[in-house]
Amino acid sequence: MNKLLLPLFLLIPFVAHAEVVERIVAIVNNEIILESDFKDLQHKMKTPALIDESLLMGKGVDDLKKDRKVQLDYLINEKIMMSEIKRLNHSVTMERVDQEIKDMAKKNNVTVNEILAAFKTQGISTSEYQNFLKEKIEKQSLIESEIISKLRISDDDALAEYLKKNPENKSTVNEFTIAHIFMNPKKGGVDAALKRAQAVSEKLRQGENFETLAEQNSEDPNFTTGGLLGTFKSGEFMKEVEDSIQNLNPGQTTGVVKSRQGYHIVKLIGKKLTTDPKFEREKEHIKSALFEQNFKRQMKNWLQSKREESFIRINEK
Repeated sequence: MNKLLLPLFLLIPFVAHAEVVERIVAIVNNEIILESDFKDLQHKMKTPALIDESLLMGKGVDDLKKDRKVQLDYLINEKIMMSEIKRLNHSVTMERVDQEIKDMAKKNNVTVNEILAAFKTQGISTSEYQNFLKEKIEKQSLIESEIISKLRISDDDALAEYLKKNPENKSTVNEFTIAHIFMNPKKGGVDAALKRAQAVSEKLRQGENFETLAEQNSEDPNFTTGGLLGTFKSGEFMKEVEDSIQNLNPGQTTGVVKSRQGYHIVKLIGKKLTTDPKFEREKEHIKSALFEQNFKRQMKNWLQSKREESFIRINEK
């Protein structure tokens, strides 16, 4: 009996004077967060690419670097995501990770060893990068399934945002199809060009055909059949010409219109409402910005709801 007690007796002083090198900081469901996890996170923070900003819930990387509470929240969120990845079967194999690295190398026309060497120069070991990439693929799969697949940004959403930021603009503008008869002041001077334009205008008033007069008289160097200029949206053509046709109905013509180029007689061929071209140019950018905003909000809400559903015990003082 004494022989059995002797080893335990000898161990007591050793345990009493041993240095504690690890401790449990928090428990998240069936996962634990250790003090060493904070050291690992601090190591990752030296390479911002290894930080998943979607887990910061509105905080910045600078907050993460200086605030232990933000670090703990980050680690808790990470454990929650890992739990959800396992629960919903989004785990991937290391073979998939290796294939991802090969695909990345092929896309960038380099070798796998060159990719890994590039990360090594940033202080990231091969195993560390493989683990990071594995988690990234798994998280992306989870996020696409749980959040991204449920986000919808429509053209109407983008238009509402556009009008909110540009209250002076309209959702629709007029689109005009026009033809003209043009008199060029370079031929005989301004006065002579005006007289020629007035003479043609008089013939139109007497009922002569616009297209025929255009073919016989227009001095447009880029003349097309019937004097057709094309289709333009409000704001895309000369203001003087656009102003002159605002109140016309299709088929009607203007009087003589002076522009910086010369003298025009304009015929309105067609007119319809269409989407503001400024909005069309900005639409995809607006939709991308709205998607990013909505994603961040939904990601934060999703994480918060999962935290509320989870068992979390924190041992911090």
